[in-house]
Amino acid sequence: MSELASAATRVPAARESLDTAWDEDVRVAVYRAFAVHGRPPTAPELADAAHGSLAVAKQALHRLDAARQLVLDECEHVALAHPFAAIPLGFSVMGARTLWWGGCAWDSFAIPHLVPDEPEVLVSTRCPGCGEPSALVVGREGPPSGAQVAHFPVPVARMWDDVRRTCSLQRLFCDESCVDGWAGESGTAKGSVLDLDTLWHLASGWYAGRLDHGYRRREPAEAADYFRGVGLTGAFWDA
Repeated sequence: MSELASAATRVPAARESLDTAWDEDVRVAVYRAFAVHGRPPTAPELADAAHGSLAVAKQALHRLDAARQLVLDECEHVALAHPFAAIPLGFSVMGARTLWWGGCAWDSFAIPHLVPDEPEVLVSTRCPGCGEPSALVVGREGPPSGAQVAHFPVPVARMWDDVRRTCSLQRLFCDESCVDGWAGESGTAKGSVLDLDTLWHLASGWYAGRLDHGYRRREPAEAADYFRGVGLTGAFWDA
């Protein structure tokens, strides 16, 4: 019997179909595995978070996906647990102990603010406009210096329509001229362009508490207040 099948048989099916008590434990297990190891949890780790049942854990993952706490792929694997990614989306984020895929420019800048043992990381990417490589040291003390800009093509209210595509488009460019060139060539409408200072402030507190039990996603009004607090206003940033 495979490891997955064995883990899945540890709790009676009748209980599995009704048990939602482990959802938060499963969510925290996912986020902490990413934070510590740079990857989603293994099958045994997921089962352990659901009192020994992989089936219960999988049901929890689907509910968490529906609640936008994480994103599953077509094979029921965790693809995104913002700010972490299990798939390459244009960013590598290297800490002293761990290497991550960053979900987007926003998420890559957020990782050192969220992971307690990694106060400074190296964010590496390439400009989608010209292909120029870029590497920035991002820490908690203040924004990095540089002429790069972050481009957000998809308005906040539409980001979850296709969240994997949204994340893949939230990239760092050399400057705004590279954004303009890329937008014209790709046929993508130009969205909101942020300098590194604004991007750093946007990322610094957005995911606060996500590694802990009891985390709650912001309601739209709370998100709008947060955006205003870092200088982002207007219809594009209305949640």
